[in-house]
Parts: sequence; C-alpha cells; structure tokens
Amino acid sequence: MTMSSMHILEQYASKYNSPEYFKTDPIIFPKHFVDLMKRGEACLQDVEVAAVIAAHLAWGRRDMIVRDCNRAFDEMGWEPYAYIIGGRYRCDDCSLHRTVKWSEFARICGNLKLFYEENESLEILSQEQMRTRIYGQKSDPSAANKKINMLRRWMVRCDGIVDLGLWKSISPAELIIPLDVHVHRVALEVGLTTRRQADLKTALEITEGLKKIFPGDPCLGDFALFAYGAERAAGRLDTE
Repeated sequence: MTMSSMHILEQYASKYNSPEYFKTDPIIFPKHFVDLMKRGEACLQDVEVAAVIAAHLAWGRRDMIVRDCNRAFDEMGWEPYAYIIGGRYRCDDCSLHRTVKWSEFARICGNLKLFYEENESLEILSQEQMRTRIYGQKSDPSAANKKINMLRRWMVRCDGIVDLGLWKSISPAELIIPLDVHVHRVALEVGLTTRRQADLKTALEITEGLKKIFPGDPCLGDFALFAYGAERAAGRLDTE
C-alpha cells in the first residue's frame, strides 16, 4: 500500500465520518431509537432489534434498503422490542426485501424473543452466536459475516459522530471490517489485500492493514473505503 493511498484514506475517513453522508443509510433506523432512548421513549433493546433488522436488509441500493426497512418497522408499529416480545409476526412467502421473505423476518423475530426471554442485551453474543442464534444461519468459520460486523461497528464505535457506541464491553480495536463487494474491490485497489475470496481471512487481512492507518479503530477505515469507492465512481479521485 502506497503512502499516497494511506493519506487519501486518512483524509476520506475524516471527511466522510459525518452524518451528512448517512442520511439514507440503514444506520438511521437504530439511530432513530437511540434518539428516542435519550428522551426516555425507547430502550436499548429497541435499538438492538432495529440494528438486527436494518443490518439484515442492508444489501442492494440504498433507496430500496431504506424503503424496505420502513416496511419492516411499519409492521412492528415502530416499537420493535414490544413487537418481538408480543410473539405475533408477519410470516408469509411474500418478499420483504429482495430475496428476504417475511417468513425469514419472522424467524429472526422468534430467535430474538427466545434470546430476550433469558438475556438483557445482544452485546454478550460472539459473531458466531449472532450468526446462528439470531440470524439462524448455519455455522461457517470462513464467512466474512458482513452484516454482523456492520451491526457491531454501529453498536461499538463510540466517537459520537455516526456510530452509536452503546456496547461498552467490546473495544473498537476488536472490530472487523464489514466486507462487501465494494469494500473488497477498493481494498484490492489500494493494496490492503491481494486475496480475491470475500471471506473472513480477507476481512481480517484488510482490518490488519487498516489498523496501521487507524490504530485502535480499524473500522474508521470503513468510512474511508466507502468514500474512496464513491469518489472513484464519480471520477473525482486522483491517485497520481
């Protein structure tokens, strides 16, 4: 990785770690409940449930993600924790978001209910436990777990700007970059990895590279990679 690329990523992280660029990002849904929580009108579990659902639907075009997250929270009456505990979920084979059906949404809700009947917060779960116990997916030690790492970034990073910082027992230094196709492409381009497989090993390699630029807070680099890709796509990036 060149010094020029490192400098660009530092600049972009500083610029794009701003609410201005995340008005139509799925983080707005758990953020909404954080704002309500500050006024005593929601609880931590509302935020966590919102993060689980928003992260699960966070693939594809942003406008479609936001539209379909709104559909999910309309179904929940904008009281996600009460909806989970109530135990009556929409469960049919109609699409909620792309290939995600309402029946899949219902299974996740049921898993959340089982969890909250015995626990206070999802913070205690490892990535593997989140994958299997909440999202109901098969164990896969090689999976990059993009949505789970994104959820953890939202809940752990605590600079008070975009991310929520509600989970205090996990250090930002422990986070792994949420690896999607865009992040992977940019990471290859700037030399953070040479691996073509979008798996956990690649996510860890990229994260280790970002730790050299953002010590103690590698997922600050998520903003930088997002920005780098956006600027490249818009033809505004000069790396010479």
